[in-house]
Amino acid sequence: MVIVLGLVLGAASCPPSGTLKYPPAVAPDNTLGPGDLIIIDVFNEDTLASKPFQVSSDGTIDYYLIGRVKVGGKKPEEVAQIIAGKLVEGGFLLNPQVSVLVKEFHSKRIHVLGEVKKPGTFAYQEGLTVVQAVTMAGGFTALAKDNRVSITRKIDGEDQVFVVDVKKIISNKAPNVPLQSGDIIYVPERVF
Repeated sequence: MVIVLGLVLGAASCPPSGTLKYPPAVAPDNTLGPGDLIIIDVFNEDTLASKPFQVSSDGTIDYYLIGRVKVGGKKPEEVAQIIAGKLVEGGFLLNPQVSVLVKEFHSKRIHVLGEVKKPGTFAYQEGLTVVQAVTMAGGFTALAKDNRVSITRKIDGEDQVFVVDVKKIISNKAPNVPLQSGDIIYVPERVF
């Protein structure tokens, strides 16, 4: 939180200027982490009825019959393979068809700050865009400079700042910008 606050204060002290610079394409990341809720379903197995499992702080879940399973840092399809393998190894099923669906990501967050009505940290979902993030934060305030919104993203271990024109995006004059987990969206105040 201290790092985020430092970035925000730095962004607030020198609002983005110059040409607009859109961030690079988002690298999909659906790996699981602590707090995420997943649904595990085994086809045609009513005794293994799907219910939400929350990933613990150590990146594990406790699953029927097989016990503790390490899921942190793995993709849902990898978790499905692990569970299917353990069900076979344990002699519980011969050829289980396992599917894993992410119900809610809690380990992946974005931060929306500055001139929005409800600044804060929000859950990230794959496909989330800058317009959706601003909407989750209650929309712009009357003082928002909506044509100079900055997105701070960690790329190769370094924070990079990109400036986008959300006003043009909303009016269909520019493409919407996909976000990735960890992005910090800062809406500066306009100068009258």
